[in-house]
Parts: sequence; C-alpha cells; structure tokens
Amino acid sequence: EVQLVESGGGLVQAGGSLRLSCLGSGFTFDNYVIGWFRQVPGQAREGIACTSIGDGITHYADSVKGRFTASSDNAKTTVYLQMSSLKPEDTAVYYCAASVFRSGTQCWTVVRGLRSLEVFGQGTAVTVSS
Repeated sequence: EVQLVESGGGLVQAGGSLRLSCLGSGFTFDNYVIGWFRQVPGQAREGIACTSIGDGITHYADSVKGRFTASSDNAKTTVYLQMSSLKPEDTAVYYCAASVFRSGTQCWTVVRGLRSLEVFGQGTAVTVSS
C-alpha cells in the first residue's frame, strides 16, 4: 500500500523559510512521480511542484517558481520542499502525492492544474504571518 507522510509545517514570518518532508513507503520510489499540492479552505487544490523521481526532473507552478525547491533523497524515500521568501498568501495545508510514472509530461500537467496524482498524504499546515 502506497503511503505518504508529510512533516515540517508550522508558523513562520513573511520572508522566512520552511522545509517540508514527505516520507514514502509501500512502493518502488524510482518508478513514481511525487508532487506537492496546497489548499486553502474554500479554494481549489493547487499543484505547485512535481518531480519524476527516476530522472530527477522537477516542474514548478508559476506561483512558487524561484522561491520553492523540491528535492529527493531516494535512499530515504523522502521528498523535500524547501520554501523560501514565504508570503502570507502561501498559507495553506500542504500535501504530497504520488502516482506511477507514465510519461515525461506528467509532472508538467500537474503544475498546470491539468491533472492530479493518485495517492495523497494527510497534509501539513503552513501559516505565514505578515
């Protein structure tokens, strides 16, 4: 069974940084894409970063490009999201999600809101104060 567990959320001041972690289990890490999503209550879930673990290519949504960096430690089956220059509008619940790798365009479509991924973690809350 594919399982994902996020950690690292919390309260941070605007301009600050935070690193989220996503520990995966129950699947062959290299064969998957792992994405980061966020959701504000009452709003649609937004795909913000997506990594094809096998080739290490990551795509970002325009809203976070240049401020957020996704990385992976395959030996630890963990994906990280380093968030810098945080803004109050980054306040949300952040989720990691996974699907089997299907194509080289899969992650590109995720961060453009054209598709989602299949299995989600429980989420971790991030609050950015002004």
